[in-house]
Order: sequence, then structure tokens, then C-alpha cells
Amino acid sequence: MKIKVKKINDYTRELEIDIPWSELESDFEISVRKFSKNVKMPGFRSGKIPRDRLLSQFQPNIEAEFMDANFQKYYLMAVQQEGLIPVNKAEVKDVHFHMNEHFSFFAVFEIEPDISLPKLKKNVLSVQRTEYLHDDQDIDDAIMQLRKANATMSTVEDGALEGDYLICTLQKLDESGVPIIGKKFEKQYLRVGKGSFTDDQKEKMIGLKPGEGTRLRLPVSQDGKDADYELTVENVEREILPEMNEEFLKQINPSLESVESLRKDVEKKIIENFNERSKTAFDRDLSDALIEKVNPSFAPSMVEHYLTNLVEDVKKQNNGEPLDDEKVREQYMPLAERNIKWYSLRNKLIEHGDLNLSDQDLDNEIQSLVDGTPNSEKEIRKFYKKPSNRKRLEDGLMEKIILEYLEQFAKVKEVEVQTKDLRGKEHEH
Repeated sequence: MKIKVKKINDYTRELEIDIPWSELESDFEISVRKFSKNVKMPGFRSGKIPRDRLLSQFQPNIEAEFMDANFQKYYLMAVQQEGLIPVNKAEVKDVHFHMNEHFSFFAVFEIEPDISLPKLKKNVLSVQRTEYLHDDQDIDDAIMQLRKANATMSTVEDGALEGDYLICTLQKLDESGVPIIGKKFEKQYLRVGKGSFTDDQKEKMIGLKPGEGTRLRLPVSQDGKDADYELTVENVEREILPEMNEEFLKQINPSLESVESLRKDVEKKIIENFNERSKTAFDRDLSDALIEKVNPSFAPSMVEHYLTNLVEDVKKQNNGEPLDDEKVREQYMPLAERNIKWYSLRNKLIEHGDLNLSDQDLDNEIQSLVDGTPNSEKEIRKFYKKPSNRKRLEDGLMEKIILEYLEQFAKVKEVEVQTKDLRGKEHEH
């Protein structure tokens, strides 16, 4: 087999493959015998047709079947011989084959480009690490969320207040105010003053009692179109928050003995959450700093494959609702390109730092998960026996090892952020 490799760019290769007849003959005879078994000819049993007779009538067909059956074999032999790993299906062109002659073709495909890391030394990457300084308001807000999560609903007759729920019927109206047949929606839940209601609409809803109604203008689609509805109240329900008593504390956590112990427990979780938020942002900043410094090239087919899987994931999360695939692809294209670049750099860092992960490391991680929720040990161990789940865990741990290795080359700027400033920004959004 003769192979010529042409480098088109960083990620595209063209192979010219030429196999002499001497290396093809035995495979060709297999194709002849196989064809003979599948063809019928008067006067001959299946598989017993004389070779010359068969070839005189069906040689072009046999040659075509031979090429179909053997292209992949010789193509794989060629890429293995050259030490190339295609990341997409090859484009095949200029195919030539006839019996007693050579078999030749061109194959164009993409590979993962070979990239070079910069010289990794101290302070070569500039990153930022944030320390979040929380306050009592964070604790109060978190406790309020706990109370809301354990709230009960009570039917009220004294008229709706802001925050109450209206269980109602909505009748869509046309532009002249006439009810549209088939557009009556029963058992709808609307929260007074929440969602896409203007102040004017909110005022119309406040004070409503069962049997009463009003007219509202509501959005009917994501593109901003509104329509008039006649609202008729069936019921008004109010959220009743639990009292901060012993019963509530035990409901939250049986080990809690006082409101103060609840506040300490909540504060601990707040600190952990903000630390995790800081760590996630720092790791992202660290990997982005290397991506920006190297700006590695990538095979477009790898991005396409990534996007295809991502679109499928988005569809699953959308509960079967129709999506514009192209819009989703456009939206996620920057993320896909970024992640493919980081994937390539990850592999280089593993090689550069001689980083590895043992089975014992994985087992230790699973054990720590078990220790965190001992009542779920059986489920956890069963979950990670599945190869795909174990692989995800492995990837996550490897990511951690890579980032810890990379951090030693970073110049870190420490920044303090008051959580009250975050609350203001989040409120604006």
C-alpha cells in the first residue's frame, strides 16, 4: 500500500491511497464468491457458477461491491499506518478500481489539531479570585425561603392581596371584546402582582373575591403579542408562613435546638455556597486565561458534533416543546467553540504535567459521596457501577487535577465583594 499525506491546514488531512493488485487479489476473490452465492443464473446452482461466466456478465457489479466492502478496511489501515485519528467521516473522491489493476482513492478528513502550550512559568496567567462577604440579610432571606418552602395554602374570602393566588377562568376576547369560542381556559393560577402584570393590572386584581371578575391584557406568546381576557375568580388562596417555633425547627432539621442554631446552620450553608460560586468562577477564569493565551485552532466537525448533542439536551429539557434548532445552535456556538478549545488544552496539560487518575482515586471519591449521604450508599454505588456515570465522575476529578496543576502558573488578584451589592444587581435584572 502506498500512502501520501497532504496537510491542508491544522486540522484537515488528505490521504492518497494506492493498493496494488497483488494486495487486493485475495479480498477480490472473497467478493467473487460472495456475489456468486447471491446471484441466480439458469442452469447453475447458487454458488456454483463458473468464475469466467460470472465475471463476463457481472464484473462491474462485483467490482462495485468489492469497493463498498473494502474501502473502510484499506482506509483504516492507512490512517493507522500514518498514526492519524479522524474525528469525522472522510470525504472520498477520485476512486479507481478494476480487476487486475490497483485500487486508489483520496480521503479527506479532520483530525484533532496538534497544539503547543506556551512556556508555563509562574505568573504567566492573570486571574481573579473573589471572596464574598455576606451579611445578616442573606441569612434572613435564606430563612424566609425555608419558611416559604414549608408554607401552607389557605382559602380566603376577604378579597385578594398582593402575593395571593387567584384560581380563575380566563376567557380570551377578540379585538371588539367578544369571547372567542374554544379559547376558555379553566383552573388557571395567577399570582397577584407577580409575573408580567403592570401596576394597573395588579390594582384590578387586588380585592377580588370568589365570583367576581375583571378584564386583563395578558401576553399570549413569547414574541410579545398581548390579548384581552375576561377573568372570573373561582377561589383566592393565601400563602401562610409557618411560625418560627420548635415544630418548624424540627421540620427543617431534627438536630436544631433554637432559632440561633438555625441561623448558624443557614450561615454555614451560605458560606459554602458562596465559596463554591467563587471556586467555579475562578476555575472558569483560569481555563479561559489559558484559552485566550493559546487560542488553539479546532476541527469544525468537533464543534458540530458537540452542538448536535447540546441541541438534543436542550430539546429534552424543553419537555418536547418545539425549538428552532438553528437559533439554539447559533446561541450555543461560542460555548461549543470555547469548550472544544479547552478540551484540546486539557489533553496537552495532562501530557505536559504527566497527570493521571487512579482507580483508587475514583473509589475514594465515591466513598466520600457515600460518607456525605450514608443512607443512600446502595444507590450511590449502583449508580457509579454504570460505566458512563463512572466516566463522568472520572472527567470531573481529572478536571480538578488539571486546574490545580494550572493554578501554580497563575498570578491571582484577590477581590472582595459585598453580597448586598449582588442583591442590588440581581434585583435590577
